[in-house]
Amino acid sequence: MPNFTLFIVSDSVGETAGLVTKAAASQFRHDLESVSIKRFSYIEENSQLEEIVFLAKQQQALIVFTLVKESMRDHLRILCEELDVKSVDLLGPLIDEIGNQLGLEPFEEPGLVRQLDAHYFKKIEAIEFAVKYDDGRDMRGVLEADIVLLGVSRTSKTPLSQFLANKGYKVANVPLVPEVDPPAEIFSIDPTKCFGLYISVNQLNSIRKARLETLGLKDDANYAKIARIQQEIDYFNEITTKVGCEVIDVTNRAVEETANTILKTFTARKAN
Repeated sequence: MPNFTLFIVSDSVGETAGLVTKAAASQFRHDLESVSIKRFSYIEENSQLEEIVFLAKQQQALIVFTLVKESMRDHLRILCEELDVKSVDLLGPLIDEIGNQLGLEPFEEPGLVRQLDAHYFKKIEAIEFAVKYDDGRDMRGVLEADIVLLGVSRTSKTPLSQFLANKGYKVANVPLVPEVDPPAEIFSIDPTKCFGLYISVNQLNSIRKARLETLGLKDDANYAKIARIQQEIDYFNEITTKVGCEVIDVTNRAVEETANTILKTFTARKAN
């Protein structure tokens, strides 16, 4: 697939246009390595549009835009026609049709969806929560969390916490180390909101060796030795059994796959 450049132009953050564009581009290449996506957010002036279209002409980019003001959409279309730049209006046609159906004029105020979407604010709060209570920094998070993750080092606790946080769930994760007593809080919470992350000894050995090499250290450190890893896994099994939580095997599983398994179980339990 040849290299291809996409410009995302928005009078707000541009998150919606970015997601839709990536979804479309992924139908042609899963890794998107050959697709360059550049975002231009909070565009409010025609002069900004003129600069963007000129740059798109130079780079032979496709412009994908979400602009709520009709005057700016029209100006951008005219600029693209004059410079022979391809563009796609994601928002305009939908705004026009909804307006026709309702018999109303749009507000044309950028960012209104942020004000109306409570889920957005819930997601931001959850992301901040995941950062604050990452890696057992503060055990109060265990009591306040929607989901608690338990696991030894390098079982993707942090990226999994962030992924779930982006879904709006408050997540705290706790590292389990044989030499350190587990926090008392994990034994007092509802075990149904707690998930243990198990990984095979051999895969964890490979992951830890790679981590040491990345840090410029020798891969024969105790941290990556099979005997040490087995000791940690045994301790993990002991603690998760005592907690009574569900254990998920994350060996050779992507973060997204593990997250979906957790959410499926978590939502099913809440429904009962």
